[in-house]
Amino acid sequence: MALTSLEIAKVAAVAADSKKAEDIVLLDLTQQTDVCDYFLICSATNTTQIDAIVDEIREKVRINCNVSPISTEGREGKHWILLDYGSVVVHVFMPETRDYYRLERLWGDAPRVELNLEGAAPASEEASAE
Repeated sequence: MALTSLEIAKVAAVAADSKKAEDIVLLDLTQQTDVCDYFLICSATNTTQIDAIVDEIREKVRINCNVSPISTEGREGKHWILLDYGSVVVHVFMPETRDYYRLERLWGDAPRVELNLEGAAPASEEASAE
């Protein structure tokens, strides 16, 4: 039985959280674009942690979902690594690069999926500011 894109995204989120990724956000793009169903966005504090997060996501999604990424981009620069699973795209950023590209704002109309993980970002920036 094939897993849904949401299930794949959640496995990736748990894997990122297990390697102490920060500000984990899962955006539901199903009503926004035909490119993919979900963006998983997270941050790492250094390049070693980026590698650990990416490797853990690749392993856990492969083992639990029997899916490998179609492509992996950005491994050389290690400021933004993208794992493309087709229906799910995972973005692992250094904080300054994430702040520069601001994908959460670019896709601001996309609903956030509640993750209930230690490293999960607040449900909305507005709610955390109140």
